[in-house]
Amino acid sequence: MQLGRTTLSKFLIQQLKGHDGASDLGALLVDVAAAVKAISAMTAKGALGGFLGEIDARNVQGETQKKLDVLANEVMIRACEWGGQVAGMASEELDGPHPVPDEFERGPFLLVFDPLDGSSNTDVNVSVGTIFSVLRHGRADAPGTKDFLQPGAMQVAAGYAIYGPATMLVLTVGKGTHGFTLDREIGNFILTHPNLRIPAETSEFAINTSNARFWEAPVHRYVTECQQGRGGDRGRDFNMRWIASMVAEVHRILMRGGVFMYPRDSKDPGRPGRLRLMYEANPIALLVEQAGGCATTGRERLLELGPEGLHQRVPVILGSRDEVERIERYHAEHDAGTDRPFVSPLFNERSLFRPEALV
Repeated sequence: MQLGRTTLSKFLIQQLKGHDGASDLGALLVDVAAAVKAISAMTAKGALGGFLGEIDARNVQGETQKKLDVLANEVMIRACEWGGQVAGMASEELDGPHPVPDEFERGPFLLVFDPLDGSSNTDVNVSVGTIFSVLRHGRADAPGTKDFLQPGAMQVAAGYAIYGPATMLVLTVGKGTHGFTLDREIGNFILTHPNLRIPAETSEFAINTSNARFWEAPVHRYVTECQQGRGGDRGRDFNMRWIASMVAEVHRILMRGGVFMYPRDSKDPGRPGRLRLMYEANPIALLVEQAGGCATTGRERLLELGPEGLHQRVPVILGSRDEVERIERYHAEHDAGTDRPFVSPLFNERSLFRPEALV
């Protein structure tokens, strides 16, 4: 493929050759791309288009909805429900599945999506995105919730769009992870980042340290080692990042490596994880693995989890293979009782809170 001249449509024709259901899958991904273009236009206009701010409503998660959350959700549904490629859709913004209306033909796929990941950042002009996952639907009737609850390894396609200085669409159909940039002058997505590969090693990690007091010991151990830099066990300095937009964090990792962590914590015992498995963790995990990285809960491969609900939340740790495998090892050692005791930085030699001082 010639870099800079391959359109999304041409790429899909080449990638899906011999694929079961190639025509329908290609058409669906083109419809998703059309929705992405419309959402990109709305996010770019922002306050000029009257798209910013909250509305007086909450989604099924109990989260206050932004105007763009609702508008992006509507755009994705309207772009994809009529073409005869999907039997139903599910979204972060909907309580349950959205069936294809009776006037439209049903197709062989299911579409699951987060219409605007990181939408809390829209009012401050930070990059946000759209995440999507495509699953098979093997029956002619309308799908129920159980039809969507497939392990991530069964995805036939996944991707995200990032709305930043340029709008990019990053996707996989199981043959690597590839990035396309929207050429606004011609209205096409052009292949600009073929065969993305995440470096196995990294010196950069992303985590929300405001939750540090709730982390499990293995995560404390890893982050503390990174913070100790050259003088610690790792023998090198690490940079820390946190954008509060999963798409933006993952995009940086795909471009230059790194680790993203939203781990299990004890802040809310009823929610062992924060990110949604079906339309956040699973599609991103497939993209990361197809780019040579790893994606885990800390104890299990994300793509092997059996979903229990459309809006199920899970811990997520993903990125450069060597670092993710180290974090998994720390979890295994902790669970087996063979890890070394974690000592908070508060309890160091110069602190008034030395353990012996408290006896």
